Amino acid sequence: MQRFKPMAGFLLSAALVLPGSQAAAATPADIQQTFESAARAASPGFGGFSAGRGQAFFSATHGNDWSCTSCHTAAPAKPGKHVKTGKDIAPMAPAANPQRFTDAAKVEKWFKRNCKDVLGRVCTAQEKGDVLAYLMSLAK
Repeated sequence: MQRFKPMAGFLLSAALVLPGSQAAAATPADIQQTFESAARAASPGFGGFSAGRGQAFFSATHGNDWSCTSCHTAAPAKPGKHVKTGKDIAPMAPAANPQRFTDAAKVEKWFKRNCKDVLGRVCTAQEKGDVLAYLMSLAK
């Protein structure tokens, strides 16, 4: 067992530095492509994403008191603050926050949670793609 512990540490260290052993980080464009594939599957007439529609969606209250801007501000290149908890939120625009939209699982988790809060339902791929198109269009 004594011999195994140092070897196990070595193997773990090697696995962490070998290329291909870690999941590749996504880019906002990669995630946008995933949304595009889902939107095309849901609607054969899919005509692409729109930053203008994304901005309108981001700002709208959708029939209740909250919108995306409630927590993420009307200037998503700036930090926001959660309305209920007061927790600071990093900027949403990838130009202002390069870590934003680099983990597909986190993106899905937060879209699911936030869309349910704002819309009372899960967002469609079209809606997510439009919002991401808007956020990707913003500069610092």
